[in-house]
Amino acid sequence: MAGEADMFEIELADDLDLNKIADSGQCFRWKRLDDRYYRITAFGRVLYLREKENILQASCTEEEFWKIWGGYLDFPTCYRQIRKRIPEEDRFLTAAADYGKGIRILRQDPFETLITFILSQRKNIPAIQSCVEKLCRVAGDFLGTFEGEDVFSFPSAEQLLRLRCRKCGDQLCSWKEKGEESCSLGYRMPYIRETVRQWTELAGADGQKGPRESLQKLSDENLLNRLMEFKGVGVKVASCTALFGFHRLDFFPVDVWISRV
Repeated sequence: MAGEADMFEIELADDLDLNKIADSGQCFRWKRLDDRYYRITAFGRVLYLREKENILQASCTEEEFWKIWGGYLDFPTCYRQIRKRIPEEDRFLTAAADYGKGIRILRQDPFETLITFILSQRKNIPAIQSCVEKLCRVAGDFLGTFEGEDVFSFPSAEQLLRLRCRKCGDQLCSWKEKGEESCSLGYRMPYIRETVRQWTELAGADGQKGPRESLQKLSDENLLNRLMEFKGVGVKVASCTALFGFHRLDFFPVDVWISRV
């Protein structure tokens, strides 16, 4: 746990509420340590964030914050100005914006976003978080011990391809070897394996660097359609990946709860 003396401080001039972001269902590796105090694992790094009134404290250097975490938190976008553009007579949108004030659309790693939202199907947020952490412990890189807990990075595509699971016909199970009772992936494990295989085979025909860059250059419509070609990805998972992984803000994921509304 980072001490306050080791924290870089940013004076907030825009909407930000760490609790609301953590509970928003867009990210699954935020661990709450106290009210408005979180340990975040992303990009193969561990960051502590604490929100105190109009101050955000971060356990990194100023250079690292603006190079990595400022973009992750979507600091280039002014959410306060967006809310001001809502017409006063639109009572419903105004109420929704007030309720969600402080939520920011995180700019997450596209591959991690795709895999975690495949895992998210038919699970609540705590179950998703548990499933993701198991996957990281079994296949990710060890990042250190924090608050008495070993923390691992999200696995790369290559690391996921090396996993063995009886649901895919393997005799051995990577989870059992690491002391886990089960993977908790159920029918999703074959989807994950096939999606990872498809991801590693995806490369830009025009000399792009890799899958992320190849997908990033697509239009919104083509990106959605391409994401739905991955095994186990329907319109909801594709929309979540486009919004939270590629920052395509015109997408609005619709799950069973939104449909009922």
